[in-house]
Amino acid sequence: MSAPGGIDGIAGVVDWLVGGAHSAATPEAVLGEMCERVVACGIPVWRAAAFIRTLHPQIMGRRIEWREGAGTQVGEASFAVFDSDSFKGSPVSRVYEEGRPLRVRLDNPASGEFPHLDALRAEGATDYLAVPFVFSNGEIHVGTWATRALGGFTDAQLAALHRLTAPLARVAEIRALRRTAANLLDAYVGRDAGARILAGQIRRGFSEAIEAVIWLSDMRGFTALADAVAPAALMALLNRYFDCQVPVILDNGGEVLKFMGDGLLAIFPLAGRDPATVCAAAMKAAGEMRRAVAAMEGWPSASDAATPRHGLALHLGELLYGNIGAANRLDFTCIGPAVNLAARLEALAARLGRTTVLSAEFARHCNTGLLPLGAFALAGFRAPQPVFGLADEA
Repeated sequence: MSAPGGIDGIAGVVDWLVGGAHSAATPEAVLGEMCERVVACGIPVWRAAAFIRTLHPQIMGRRIEWREGAGTQVGEASFAVFDSDSFKGSPVSRVYEEGRPLRVRLDNPASGEFPHLDALRAEGATDYLAVPFVFSNGEIHVGTWATRALGGFTDAQLAALHRLTAPLARVAEIRALRRTAANLLDAYVGRDAGARILAGQIRRGFSEAIEAVIWLSDMRGFTALADAVAPAALMALLNRYFDCQVPVILDNGGEVLKFMGDGLLAIFPLAGRDPATVCAAAMKAAGEMRRAVAAMEGWPSASDAATPRHGLALHLGELLYGNIGAANRLDFTCIGPAVNLAARLEALAARLGRTTVLSAEFARHCNTGLLPLGAFALAGFRAPQPVFGLADEA
């Protein structure tokens, strides 16, 4: 039996989607609210899912699933999943390839073409429908519907579900584009900078003064390595080397701003927090990075085993954080005397043969494990600058 309004109420669901599904703030909320509306129309949907591919360095796509009485869940699939033989034989893969709907009756023992659906069949599913979401650029994504109703979906119910395909594809495309923009900005400029850019902070010259720990690091002997190692091997080495830094920086509250050849610039904004807490987080990241770099295997034989593999400078100070560049080509970065000091300290680390050097301002917020190295004349600074190192490198 249909709910009040019956299956004809699907027109209201279509209108809600065409209007942008504004009452649902997230893609998973869109799927959840839509399914509740569909069920209220008397269509016995038990499970629905959307498979949306995306632009991300590590994630091929996202899977959003709704189940009656259980709400929505979101999962991510790697490139390896999409390349697997298991996925290639699935109904979702078939719709990706052919771009047309696929219906499989699960209450028919003879319908064994797709073993992937056996789990749904075991849970009592009787009917399954997969439809293509065709985006405006021709990309095909996939949505699926399943029911446990005796006899499966009726012809009228299938027609109603097909009516949702085009407007749902438009909503999915809009939400996917927003997520893709956030993913790409996150990957290329960093999460905080990306969020600021999406929020409209894109005018050249926009900046704000913030207090932050500045992290500047580089690979020791990189010039010699570049001359001795094949380009592809050098690129692979750099990627593994940055894998030793970026995760620990992010895990400890830092923001990676840019890669400069073998160099990396990151910040740990105070954002109202106690400086000692932020400095401790940066020191924790530095220790984790130091151990990870030391444990890297396959380091080229051209490198000197007695020389530290990396150098790192940590400084706490005020910097300008925002847009700088030409009219049509901007960079969201940080500048200021504090950044200059960090750069001078990072170069000093190489001269001193140390992995890590710290400014006096950073060191005064750290309780233990530091060693005064003296005061050094640094280009661009009138007075000699006190510098500290790690006691366990003495």
